[in-house]
Amino acid sequence: MDPVISSVVIDAPRERVFDYLQDIANHPEFTDHYLVDWHLTREDPVGRGAGARFRIKAPRGPARRFAWGDVTFTEVQSPHRIVEVGRTGKTNRIRTLGIYELTEGSGGTTHVSYSLETVPRMLSDRLIEAMGQARWVRRKQNRALRRLRSILELDEGRGARATVAGG
Repeated sequence: MDPVISSVVIDAPRERVFDYLQDIANHPEFTDHYLVDWHLTREDPVGRGAGARFRIKAPRGPARRFAWGDVTFTEVQSPHRIVEVGRTGKTNRIRTLGIYELTEGSGGTTHVSYSLETVPRMLSDRLIEAMGQARWVRRKQNRALRRLRSILELDEGRGARATVAGG
């Protein structure tokens, strides 16, 4: 899937937004409408190497059968960029690349852009993606970023934080 890009302007300093995003345990708070059952892959959820595993609440169809995914922060450049790589799909054969980019806006605001790209290995995975997955992902990402804004600006709409798997 070509990169799906969503963005939002948050009325909060860039450092505060970055500190919130670099803690992967916070991500279920704003993505739990489509990413559920989060479990951290290590005890320290902050910075490079932090990761989590989750289940994707996929729409009906073949994608729902293999709905687990994982991500790990591979690049954390304070206070402007977080790169996460992961895998999803049957036997984790679909690679994912997510990038959060934070830029300063006027009046102390922060422009947050999130890009998600998938690299399916098999023809069957590409066919499933061609059946409208990008539109679904864009809708879910847009909602997640609006929830992120509501959490950081108004401290409302929080979901549950992730915990360590088995802990």
